[in-house]
Amino acid sequence: MNNILSFFQESTERVEKFLDNRLVYSNVYTDKLTEGMRYSVFAGGKRLRPALVYASYGIFSDNYDYVTPFATAIEVLHTYSLIHDDLPAMDNDNMRRGKPSNHIAFGEAQAILAGDALLTKAFEIMSDYTIAPNIPDNIRVKAVYKLALAAGDLGMIGGQYADIAAEGRKPVAELVKFIHKNKTAALIECAVYLGGIAGGANDKQIDQLISFGKYAGLAFQVIDDILDITSSSETLGKNVQKDINSHKATYPAVYSLEGAKQKAEQYINKACKSLEIFGDKADMLLSIAKFIMERKS
Repeated sequence: MNNILSFFQESTERVEKFLDNRLVYSNVYTDKLTEGMRYSVFAGGKRLRPALVYASYGIFSDNYDYVTPFATAIEVLHTYSLIHDDLPAMDNDNMRRGKPSNHIAFGEAQAILAGDALLTKAFEIMSDYTIAPNIPDNIRVKAVYKLALAAGDLGMIGGQYADIAAEGRKPVAELVKFIHKNKTAALIECAVYLGGIAGGANDKQIDQLISFGKYAGLAFQVIDDILDITSSSETLGKNVQKDINSHKATYPAVYSLEGAKQKAEQYINKACKSLEIFGDKADMLLSIAKFIMERKS
């Protein structure tokens, strides 16, 4: 476990150093906007998605600075999604990572704008040739396109819409899997794709990485559903029992708590099996899969 925690810490340090230099106060008229962006970006968290970018890239190379723009972009985009998720019109959460949610700290309008700014900042970072001019144009375009697909109506936003539309309805397995696959797994799948394509993975290797990301992402959200029931606000850093109170479509609601745990294990086993072609070069991804299953927050 110490090895994976060290890897998370190293990933966090690279991303935060990059962002500290990128999210700067540009003028007095937008200082508060920048403050709101930095408030959520530097609020802590596991930095799981950047770690997945680095771990999948690490199968092919250990020159991690090369892929830091991709790792940073996906974390910035993820942070935007959390800001918007917490809004009163969405999940209406007043706490995130043990701190007041962005809209509690800065007001709803500014939180919306901070989220919008971070979303566009992600694509600014990925498409800025001055940051990493040695990334080939075709790789950069593929990466930007994949992130756009994962984040939009065919991915995260589509899943979020289905999640909200399903509130109060009797959950069924097919719907719950659709929500989880798009709302959560799409961005995790994208993270391993970004690391793989930056590292020069061939088509077969990319397919296996995508398979890993899909199943690891599904397991991550199932565990999230379970922790909402079994954990505490102090441990998670956010409100618990929200899914039950909002009548959300979740795996425990469909399969029971024990059944949901079994589904998470099945997904993680499938994720790990996807990595067999890489041998011990995928050890860090396997460690992350284990972390996903064992995490408490």
